[in-house]
Amino acid sequence: MTQQQHQSVLAVLDIGKTNIKLCALSLGENGGKVLVEKRRGNEVCRNGRYPHIDTEAIWDWLKAALADLARDYHVVSIGVTTHGATAACMAGNELALPIPDYESDLCAALNNDYRGVRPSFVETGSPDLAGGLNLGRQLYWLSQAWPEDFEQVTDILMYPQYWGWRLTGIKAGEATSLGCHTDLWNPHKSDYSSLVEQLGWRALLPTILPTGASLGPVRPELAESLGLPDSCQVLNGIHDSNASLVPHLLNRAAPFAVVSSGTWTVICGVGAAINGLDEARDMLINVSAFGAPVPTIRFMGGREWETLRGDANGELVDLKRVMDQEVFALPSFVDQGGPFRHRTGRIVGPIERLNGAGKTALASVYCALMTDCCLSLLGQVGDIIVEGAFAGNKIYMHVLATLRSEHAQNVYGSTDSTGTTQGTAILGQDSRQWSFVEPALIPPARQGEEVLTYANTWRRLVA
Repeated sequence: MTQQQHQSVLAVLDIGKTNIKLCALSLGENGGKVLVEKRRGNEVCRNGRYPHIDTEAIWDWLKAALADLARDYHVVSIGVTTHGATAACMAGNELALPIPDYESDLCAALNNDYRGVRPSFVETGSPDLAGGLNLGRQLYWLSQAWPEDFEQVTDILMYPQYWGWRLTGIKAGEATSLGCHTDLWNPHKSDYSSLVEQLGWRALLPTILPTGASLGPVRPELAESLGLPDSCQVLNGIHDSNASLVPHLLNRAAPFAVVSSGTWTVICGVGAAINGLDEARDMLINVSAFGAPVPTIRFMGGREWETLRGDANGELVDLKRVMDQEVFALPSFVDQGGPFRHRTGRIVGPIERLNGAGKTALASVYCALMTDCCLSLLGQVGDIIVEGAFAGNKIYMHVLATLRSEHAQNVYGSTDSTGTTQGTAILGQDSRQWSFVEPALIPPARQGEEVLTYANTWRRLVA
């Protein structure tokens, strides 16, 4: 079959902190159906100067995966979405320095110096975070720890734009990644922050292009080697939590909240008030794909759930056992972020009476309570839509629905596990032809009074 006879698809590269995916999605009427998904883990390199991203391993895998797609489909375009807090320092067409892993705490060595130059929360909506979660802190550390290498830097590319460059040779900027607690962006002015000016980095940051705009075709020699059509376009990439938000922005009126769950649980409050965000509670201003500021709060829910879970799946009957035994998980079980990131997590109650399924139920109810707490801190009203891993967790969903029923809010679970992929793919497409999957309304738990009593005790213990 010739390439002209192959079905036309959109390809999306989705790089999360834990997993990497390449998906092919259908085009045209009822577009958006995921036809193929290829996946690999995302491991951090521990050798060398500091923990860093294995860009060459990802690149080799991506090329092989794209070549596989090209054998079966006519790839019209390639979209990119990635986790935040990550950038590539380029020296011409090479990396000047390895791309740091944002969970490394090496940046902390210069915290005092950096705090002397970082902009205020009022200016950026970016809280002072641990490790390298503030991208500005990473870049500052690199400039001080490796000054000779940093002097060679010609361009600073946000992580989605780094992969766009590798595919096209075009260097660009983009607002959703710049606006993700980087300290580099002023969301009130839609421009770079005073930190960029103060440290002379503006000249290193490429021209900002709209999210989803075409960067141009895949480099001719690369397209030929992979079997891609020479017309295949690469689109300007997007930060992953903002990608999850795109379908809802196109289909819902504010106010509403989207809970994007993966390694991080990110709660975006569309229509929530920007005034009153508390930096100390890891509240921040994100920037949507359409340039609007979005009040946001998050915690490392996926990582905490993995830390707390047992060796068996938890069911609703196991939730009852947790509540009957009065076992509580109190935050926080990671120090990377969240409204309680300065506290050390602990278990209250006889956890030894819980089996593996009971411990998994405890992990799930803990994450639901944390999400409820975050929604209350945002002052969010309107519907709540849960995307990602937690949307398939019955305990989490029914507990959250019970808790938010106190606020007359409905909770919906996305039946589509590809929220970031879908949001990336739809950029630049005619949304009227897109096959949106309606999320499912989640009823409160049957043992609603018990859940509310348990939650009130948890809140008193956390207060």
